[in-house]
Amino acid sequence: ALPNTPPAKKGEKTSIGDILGLDAIKLLKNRSFLLFFISSVAICIPLAFYYNFTNPFLNEVGVKAAAGVQVLGQVSETLFMLLMPLFFVRLGVKKMLAIGMTAWVVRYLFFAYGNADTNYWMLIGGLVLHGICYDFFFVTGQIYTDRLAGERFKSAAQGFITLATYGVGMLIGSIVSGVVVDNYTVGTGHDWYKIWIIPAAIAAVVSILFMLFFSDKKQVTVDSTTV
Repeated sequence: ALPNTPPAKKGEKTSIGDILGLDAIKLLKNRSFLLFFISSVAICIPLAFYYNFTNPFLNEVGVKAAAGVQVLGQVSETLFMLLMPLFFVRLGVKKMLAIGMTAWVVRYLFFAYGNADTNYWMLIGGLVLHGICYDFFFVTGQIYTDRLAGERFKSAAQGFITLATYGVGMLIGSIVSGVVVDNYTVGTGHDWYKIWIIPAAIAAVVSILFMLFFSDKKQVTVDSTTV
């Protein structure tokens, strides 16, 4: 899923700064990249809710073969990955990222109001949205970062954004989601409505701020070999 970034040429030294992407910190001087960076870290809080608690949630509300049903998320991710070039050409970076974040809001609202009976379709819809949630935001973000950084700093930029999201962002998300779920434990079960409303609200705030202030002045294009 990452943009094509070849390894360093033979004889070139690789520092800790290169591995952690510290050379890419200068990209934060770009206001739009700074907003994207903050949004990426923040959106990992809802992401942690999904990764850590979707399966317990589905099992608790009575979904049969919950683990098997969750595979729909991976299928969706693969499908939308194949369609990325088509969407990218028509929508561009800002719209792709905005749609991805908005999908997070819709997903968690589906989970909040869904159940294994009359609103089972909401649970399925929330899982199928994984392709848009992940590909439209994270894969688009990788491409945006890669192109903005340029040839010299793109490896560092990828390392930097990965450290920020899957390192710092997911750590914060794991802590926050754990506290929220523990707080809404009711007897032997959970108040899943209140649990899922919280990541929905977080994603909504991040989405609104992003759409208001992000500006992709540097045009980014993609072809089928990039994704």
